[in-house]
Amino acid sequence: MAANERRAILVVDDVEVNRVILREIFQDKYTILEAENGIEALEVIDAHGEILAAVVLDIIMPVMDGFGVLEILHERNFMEKVPVFLITAECTEESTLRGYELGVMDVIERPIIAHIVKKRIESIMELCTMRNQLNQQVQLQEIELDEKTKEIQGLNNAMIGALATAIEFRDCESGEHVKRIHDLTLFFLQKTAFGKGLKKAEIDKIATAAIMHDVGKIAIPDYILNKPGRLTAEEFLIMKTHTVRGCELLDQIPAIHHNSVYHYAYDICRHHHERWDGRGYPDGLKGDEISPWSQIVSLADVYDALTSERIYKQAYSHEKAVEMIIGGECGIFNPALMEEFLKLSREIKEMMQSQQSGCGCGKIGESQADSSRGESA
Repeated sequence: MAANERRAILVVDDVEVNRVILREIFQDKYTILEAENGIEALEVIDAHGEILAAVVLDIIMPVMDGFGVLEILHERNFMEKVPVFLITAECTEESTLRGYELGVMDVIERPIIAHIVKKRIESIMELCTMRNQLNQQVQLQEIELDEKTKEIQGLNNAMIGALATAIEFRDCESGEHVKRIHDLTLFFLQKTAFGKGLKKAEIDKIATAAIMHDVGKIAIPDYILNKPGRLTAEEFLIMKTHTVRGCELLDQIPAIHHNSVYHYAYDICRHHHERWDGRGYPDGLKGDEISPWSQIVSLADVYDALTSERIYKQAYSHEKAVEMIIGGECGIFNPALMEEFLKLSREIKEMMQSQQSGCGCGKIGESQADSSRGESA
């Protein structure tokens, strides 16, 4: 609607004298549009809906009565923006109740008194205008808040990614490892029943949290973290503490505790080395005691460890890695997850081949896949 265009009131009544009376009441401030029945009224609304300030509607009319119009407008949610008034000579309790149920703002009984009708209708129109303006303001503020939230979340994710990548470099691994864990986690949640019921925003948060899975390695001594050969039993026990040390680190950042990413990251940090048969660590969880996202990150971590080159081994092929995982050489996984893993094997291979470009250094570390170091959780 143009800024200088007058707002309009649509008067719907099959009796011309009734339309004339209402026209005389409101024409000084509004353009008056008229219709003689419900069908004409809907045509006018479709043609001039943008300039309508109100609709004054008779009940008893030919072709389509007032309630027929109301039912259609109610389905369109039209009355959320434009107030509709019923005006009738037969103002029964039943018709009044039905009108209000369909969303009218007021029911006015004939014969009308001009100044009273004018005051009632204009007062309600003013309230509706203020309500609409308030709703628009709230919507704008919600958009601004959403943009700010996304901006802050983006910064948080960038910092999380930087920290996780720094830890990977300390471990002599490519920073691409955390990206692959993120992408594999996202892939499994989007493609399998393990992400069923999760909204896109939650799936994105879990994938972001997944890159923090090994943040506890920052507390592991370099001589263990970067040892090229087999870990001793004592060294392996220390290596395994990275799960709980990661949670301790997250606990020391209270500013992120309100963020749901923190709760996912905490769970993943602690439980991405648990196994379906209860032989994982640190808590010996088994079966569905392990959250779906921790199960997925665990699988992603092992798969990426097997298919990535390390300083003491060549990368296994995708086919060999799948064989080892399905065969239980890397610990026992959820059979349902293994079934999904096999179904999606070709897609996983194609995705990883396009992404995996490791630096040729690093190691599997304490992963259950690390049979070459003589240790298995």
